[in-house]
Amino acid sequence: MGGRRASGSGGRPSTGRRRRWRPAPAAAALAQAGACLALLLAGCAPARPDGPVPEVFCAAGTLDAQGSSAQRNAMERWIRAYQRSCPGSTINYEPSGSGAGIKALVAGMADFAGSESLLDAKEQVQADAQCSGGRVVSLPMVIGPVAVAYRVGGLPELRLSPALLARIFAGGIERWDDPAIRADNPGVQLPPTPVHAVHRADESGTTETFTAFLSEAAPAEWTLGSDREWPASGGVGAEGSERLAEAVQDTDGAIGYLELSYARTEGLAVARIRNASGGFVAPSAQAAVQAVPEPAGDLRVDVDTGTRAAGAYPIVLVTYEFVCDRGLAADEVPLVRGFLGWAASAEGQRLITELGYAALPEPLRRRVAAEVARIS
Repeated sequence: MGGRRASGSGGRPSTGRRRRWRPAPAAAALAQAGACLALLLAGCAPARPDGPVPEVFCAAGTLDAQGSSAQRNAMERWIRAYQRSCPGSTINYEPSGSGAGIKALVAGMADFAGSESLLDAKEQVQADAQCSGGRVVSLPMVIGPVAVAYRVGGLPELRLSPALLARIFAGGIERWDDPAIRADNPGVQLPPTPVHAVHRADESGTTETFTAFLSEAAPAEWTLGSDREWPASGGVGAEGSERLAEAVQDTDGAIGYLELSYARTEGLAVARIRNASGGFVAPSAQAAVQAVPEPAGDLRVDVDTGTRAAGAYPIVLVTYEFVCDRGLAADEVPLVRGFLGWAASAEGQRLITELGYAALPEPLRRRVAAEVARIS
């Protein structure tokens, strides 16, 4: 792959042995019972961002997980709240990227993995081999708009059609005052600043989501397909969502794609993207969830990038947690069920909307929570 690369060390699975703390059964039972009793007494008041959380099943032990960097901010919020309520638990999440998370899962180096990219047939077989008598299930847990963030001096607002977005990231637009950009932004004073398109340099589910949108919404302009790896030459590569946000922030004329919460953290301007009904819509949780239909059969969500719903934002990622439905070590099962059950709870989903993510639609959330409860 050509182009420049921003410095960083993300995108690689951990290579050390998985850490395990196996408490004495009596001590673990006492800690678990005490924590659960405290939570039952706490009632169902809304949780503070880092405070104790309601309706949580506590379990002692350690989980090691990794994968999607797009869900890092959601994971950090969930982990802080869960560990505060359940002090005997430790959940480690490494935002190594979707591709690295899948590799860690199939190698037996992760208790669960997060990814916007679903497992292919080969990966599913390899992952299932890590489940003694079970299989890996794909649980949609995080929904978020993929923002197109930019830094262009003197340009407080930007509108982009899918065709123009495709041309920019394919390397067909070199300056911000290009006539094609003017056409989408009439009356706006555009500078002659060079365009620096920033993409993910690691295997990324966000990249697959973004390129899938370009393939569907602008097939004539984007002929490079959809993949976890960035398919175009040129541009600037950055490993992980955080470093991509930093690269955009540090470069005048830069434009990049990333989950909305990262753009908010860096204070980046984000473009309005034209949807299928012709409206230019800014990314938000409310706009994103309008493109997420209820799954018909299994829990795999097909984002409707062509929805004509009023105010819908068309570039939406869904992060799945891949985890064994059966066959986990006996001491892992309570903590996996407890933590993922908290993430899938109504309060867990509400909590991450404060960061810019969208809560799972209630019918889908209930199905995910029921699937988590069946983990054994």
